[in-house]
Amino acid sequence: MDNFVFYSPTLFSFGDGEEKNTGKLVRRFGGTKVMLVYGGGSVKRNGAYDAVTASLLSEGISYTELSGVQANPRSGKVYEGIELARREGVDFLLAIGGGSVIDTAKAIAFGVPYQGDFWDFFCGKATFETTLPVGTVLTIAAAGSEGSDSCVITLEEGNLKWGCPKSDVIRPKFSVLDPRLTCSLPAYQTASGSVDMMAHICERYFTNTSDVELTDRLCQALLKTVIDAAPRAIADPGDYAARADLMWSGMLAHNNSCGVGRAQDWASHQIEHELSAFYDCAHGAGLAVVMPAWMEFVMEHDIMRFAKFAVEVFGCEMDFAHPERTAKAGIASLRAFFRSLGMPTTFAEIGAKEEDIPAMVAHRGEKPNGFPFGGFVKIGPSEMEAILRLSMKA
Repeated sequence: MDNFVFYSPTLFSFGDGEEKNTGKLVRRFGGTKVMLVYGGGSVKRNGAYDAVTASLLSEGISYTELSGVQANPRSGKVYEGIELARREGVDFLLAIGGGSVIDTAKAIAFGVPYQGDFWDFFCGKATFETTLPVGTVLTIAAAGSEGSDSCVITLEEGNLKWGCPKSDVIRPKFSVLDPRLTCSLPAYQTASGSVDMMAHICERYFTNTSDVELTDRLCQALLKTVIDAAPRAIADPGDYAARADLMWSGMLAHNNSCGVGRAQDWASHQIEHELSAFYDCAHGAGLAVVMPAWMEFVMEHDIMRFAKFAVEVFGCEMDFAHPERTAKAGIASLRAFFRSLGMPTTFAEIGAKEEDIPAMVAHRGEKPNGFPFGGFVKIGPSEMEAILRLSMKA
């Protein structure tokens, strides 16, 4: 393994009904005036909102609200939240929802004490020093933001979907994970979230660092768990065991416990950010299109790692004389699994257009240090275009 520092200070309260303890957790971490951040009506239909607000009131904690957060969260809602938090004297952010809601809360939290534009953190003009504390009540198992050091926001001026530099400062103080709150999710959201988890794991699994067998096995175990649990959760939305496996897998996939001590890639995510910026597709749906294409493009770089992925994750038979056959079988198995969940696997299925590919590559180039990217194989403009063109085929 490479040397590493791993610090993950988030407290997790996991299980059926744990959202009823949210008020106590807010008080434990110093909150006295809370801003609730959430999306639409789903948190009210599944009972999360009522349970959380009752819990806050029982602890004598007042709150204000910011609703209407969209998927692929936008800067406008962040600016609105910063203004509201300052005006109301908020000292704690509480996100009720999935990754988009949590990332919006994180951005508001580090934007409030900063005197400049919160986007300065995303383009490298500012570094993290302080932030308001954030707690989460998770209702969508997918992004892993409930335990991660990352945050992705789309700047509406220029349609720039960027992640801020990773920092432990922005990890939530606590996260409440009740699998029961995810039982009402539509099948498409469950599937999209499962793909997102698998992508977070694969971005770490495909590495140039040698002798990382422990974290290889952690990655493989998580991937196999998602492959087992996702179809069961879709077939029976009320399957608590499957929902629990997915919820904890999503957190472990992205808090970096399976990524320490090894170089990571993140090329598929960088490419997908352009798809969801251009077409506003679900992040997991875009990854289902991009990731297998990226694999096909780079597999010759380390054919044995892709063969290992095929054997250990999907149970493919190892062809020692022709390991490329095993590697291709693994990629085909991944694409077939995505299809079995009802996910798109081609450009056309998410409404993407071949004629937009040069514009997407150019748009990526607007990001500071936009090229090259990727820790496994370096991706420049021509490589990104080639991967996007591979995404067009089934």
